[in-house]
Parts: sequence; C-alpha cells; structure tokens
Amino acid sequence: MTYRAAVLMLLAAVLAGADESPDDLAARGVVEFMAAYQAWDGERFDAATELFSRATTNASASAVHFYWLGTARFHRMLHSQNQPASRTNREAADASISEAVAALNRAVQLDQRHAESHALLGTLYGMRIDGSLLRAVRFGPRIEKHRKAALEHGPENPRVRYLLGVCQFHTARKPAGWREALATLLTAEKLFAAEARQPAGPLEPRWGYASCLTFIGRTYEQLGQREQAAEFFRRALALHPADHLASEGLQRVTAKNRGKHEQ
Repeated sequence: MTYRAAVLMLLAAVLAGADESPDDLAARGVVEFMAAYQAWDGERFDAATELFSRATTNASASAVHFYWLGTARFHRMLHSQNQPASRTNREAADASISEAVAALNRAVQLDQRHAESHALLGTLYGMRIDGSLLRAVRFGPRIEKHRKAALEHGPENPRVRYLLGVCQFHTARKPAGWREALATLLTAEKLFAAEARQPAGPLEPRWGYASCLTFIGRTYEQLGQREQAAEFFRRALALHPADHLASEGLQRVTAKNRGKHEQ
C-alpha cells in the first residue's frame, strides 16, 4: 500500500467516525464496556469512556448517553481502586469519581426519571463520605434525595436495588443492618434473573448481575453463613470469572470451613 493510499484510508475512517450519530457511538461504547466489564480491563473501560464522551459532545445527546458515560467512569474508578495502592491509583480513582458525578448529574438534568443515574449518584456520594462525619453531613441529604428518586422511578430495576443493597452493606454495623442489605440484594437478584431472560436493545444496560451475587455472598459471610456465601461466590464466578472479590471471598469462606472441619 502506498503512503498516499494509507493517508486516504485514514482520512476516510476519520470522516466516517465524524458522521456517526450519538446512538451509534454509544452502541459501540456499550459493546466495549461489556467486554471491559467481563475481562475487568482498565484500558477497555478507557476506550468505552472515549466513545461515550464523543456521543455526549453531540447537540442531540440524551440522558442515556450521559448515563453510559457516568457508568463507564464509575467502573473505571472501581478498577483503579482495585489496583495495588499507590498515589497514582488514588488520584485516578478520585478523578473518575468526579467525572462520573458530573456526567450522571447531567443525565438527571436531562431526564429526572432516569432511575439508574439517581442510584449511581447516591452510591458515589456515599463513597465520598468515606467515614467522615463532616462529609456525611454534606452528602447525606444528596444520598437520600437520589435514593428516593431511584426507587420512585425504578422500583423494579435490578441495578437500582443492587446499588441500594451495596450502600446498605457498606453502612451496616450490626447483623440487623446486614440482614436488611441481604433482603435488598436478594430482591435485586430475582430482578436480574428476570431481566436476563429478556432481549436487550443496543443501549440497554445489562451489567451488575454477577456483582450482585458477589455482594450477596459477602453479606452471608458477614452473617456467618459460610455455606450460603460460598454458593453465591461460585455463582458469581460462573458468570464473571474475573471477579476478584468473589474469588477472594470464596477462598476465605472455604478456608474457614476447612479449618472448622479439621478441628
């Protein structure tokens, strides 16, 4: 191939990309996001984020496009947090949180009824508290506002229930709190199972099922029910082999069970 031909091919590709609609860009982003989610690949989360960013720069961008941008940045933050502790990873996670909050706030400005955006915002504001009483005073009302909106507009949405259960899990300090989280997560699991039987459009979310199973396992573990915990960790890994939280949880509860039987 000549240099001129290569330049013409590159120019054609750029022009073709410039003509893509926000929905086309977002649909490509969803495919990349799901591949990143399954492999837990930070670079592919970045690639998905870039596609969603391009979709949201279009004048006709909708709440759905900003929701996906916020979702990709949310997961990029989780990926950064899961890496070995370093200043760079902490800064990357903090930047991703801020970017996700900005995108999701834009989503609910465009559509106040977008339940998953409200649920993600409540989760992110909860993460910003990080044990600080002062931040709890600041962000607490926002968390409650978005929690109520998420449940009002998406009571049967599995990701809404899952994210609420995750918040309950992280704030629980006693068995009663973990039992409350477990009830919410088990409700989410049933909704995920029903959703999985339905076909999905190109922009419809289908993430969270395996992670919900992982958090059910973690909650059973907190309640001392190791056999149930192991069952849900195994189910999570069957759906998502790269889920390190499920893998680590399964090792913990099975090691404890082995030690118990050996005594």
